[in-house]
Amino acid sequence: MPKSPRRARIFALANQKGGVGKTTTAVNLAAYLAAMGRRVLLVDADPQANATSSLGFDKNEVETSLYDVLVNEQPATEAILPTGRPEFDLLPSAPALAGAEVELVEVSDREQRLARAIAPIAGNYNYIIIDLPPSLSLLTVNALTAADGVIIPIQCEYLALEGLMQLVNTIKLVVVNLNPRLKISGIVMTMYDSRNNLAAQVVEEVKAHYPDETFATLVPRNVRIGEAPSYGQTIREYDANSRGAQAYKALTEEFAARVEGLVLSFEF
Repeated sequence: MPKSPRRARIFALANQKGGVGKTTTAVNLAAYLAAMGRRVLLVDADPQANATSSLGFDKNEVETSLYDVLVNEQPATEAILPTGRPEFDLLPSAPALAGAEVELVEVSDREQRLARAIAPIAGNYNYIIIDLPPSLSLLTVNALTAADGVIIPIQCEYLALEGLMQLVNTIKLVVVNLNPRLKISGIVMTMYDSRNNLAAQVVEEVKAHYPDETFATLVPRNVRIGEAPSYGQTIREYDANSRGAQAYKALTEEFAARVEGLVLSFEF
């Protein structure tokens, strides 16, 4: 496997609230980065294994998963699967990962397991994207400890900021105690409906609090986005001309320009 000239940039997609488009954003951001010629590893750190399923893999038939890497300390190279898409690999999840929370609780370096696991392979990729469970769990802390930045998808709905503030407080604790380089690299507004006045108000409210962190690209509500995973496809493969595909393409371009140009710093 050819090596990149530098260590991969590592980003965790986090939101303790479910149903905000986190996995969809992780999968499609990774897919479009790969389509831009970047070498990408998607790490599925959610026991529900939705990212794994979204790429066409049966989570119940995965032989070696992130569980084995974290709990049994198997090398990540033994679990990584080629997705069949150029420049795009997957470190899959499996239902067994749900037990990692309990099995690692007595381990002294439990928060560092993921960081240690991906360190030897970081030079093989330009980006490592980590999809997290919808909770502020040990798996989430592991990913935040390993990451350079956090991308936060937020659904355009009432009380969106309330959950965001809770996540920001968790990130602060990780910065102070485990990973001082961690920054908020972007906030993605998802499921935007231009016909809904509340959605526009939520976007404005988030931008008012986090003007530099909020991406300009709005990911719309789009049936095609929801259909694509059931076929084991990214939105680019399923319907590249759909509004959802165009939004994720634009988001990826905005993300790459931000990260590869000027890396934003988040002031706590």
